[in-house]
Amino acid sequence: MLAYRHAYHAGNHADVLKHLVLTLVLRHMNQKDKGYRVVDTHAGAGGYSLQGEYAHKRNEFEDGVGRLWGRDDLPAPVADYVALVRQFNDGKKLLQYPGSPAFAHLLLRPQDQMRLFELHPTDHKILLSYLGDQPNVEVSMSDGFAAVKKQLPPPSRRGVLLIDPSYEMKTDYTKVLTAVRDAIERFADGTVIVWLPQLQLLESVQLPQRLKASAAPAKKGWLHARLTVARADERGFGMLGSSVFVVNPPHTLAAALKPVLPWLAKELDQTGGAGVSAVETSG
Repeated sequence: MLAYRHAYHAGNHADVLKHLVLTLVLRHMNQKDKGYRVVDTHAGAGGYSLQGEYAHKRNEFEDGVGRLWGRDDLPAPVADYVALVRQFNDGKKLLQYPGSPAFAHLLLRPQDQMRLFELHPTDHKILLSYLGDQPNVEVSMSDGFAAVKKQLPPPSRRGVLLIDPSYEMKTDYTKVLTAVRDAIERFADGTVIVWLPQLQLLESVQLPQRLKASAAPAKKGWLHARLTVARADERGFGMLGSSVFVVNPPHTLAAALKPVLPWLAKELDQTGGAGVSAVETSG
């Protein structure tokens, strides 16, 4: 688990989907003055160089945020997402990619809080130097799954929980389900965002259905947004895309995503004709 480095994948198609949804959720949360808490169970380093050896080993960002950068024909939610990436780069060239904590930091207000958890010692050190001294932010080198019970519900009774492990260990699938169940039990109207890889593995195929069953007690239902951009290789391996499962989604989220995801599927398609998308809701 501690061998995983998100820097290899920063800014890829999965990050585009995850951070687009995160941006839409936080924009909605900001419509009310009352503060809220963001809890990120797998925060990573907070930001990633796209010029270093990690990113350039696979150049995944080129088929993700790189395809959107510098364009003036983006749908409004995508344009907002890209504007935040540009803000992280001080409005200049695409040299760095913001992780989830950076997106949240750009959007959170003085009355809001962040609780960030990262076990990898190097990434934790980078994250701590980036956000550790910011007001209302706590950075911890501890298990984010275990933190759910301690962090929810927040005192304001408004919060967003982001769960996005690497899934390199199959136990992550079970831990995600447990964390979602714990979150709903403790905070039935809190928003939970879960990122899921789209792989041809039994655990990956089953997890969305298990999440739907687990989210049944949620007060505002669930939303599942899927973005497929590739085909499996001849051996059936490879990440075909990813999805985001949202418990208690903002009422505006489905309407925002339904016209945008087909556009993204076309623009981020890697294999010619493989790009597809879907948005399901419990309503």
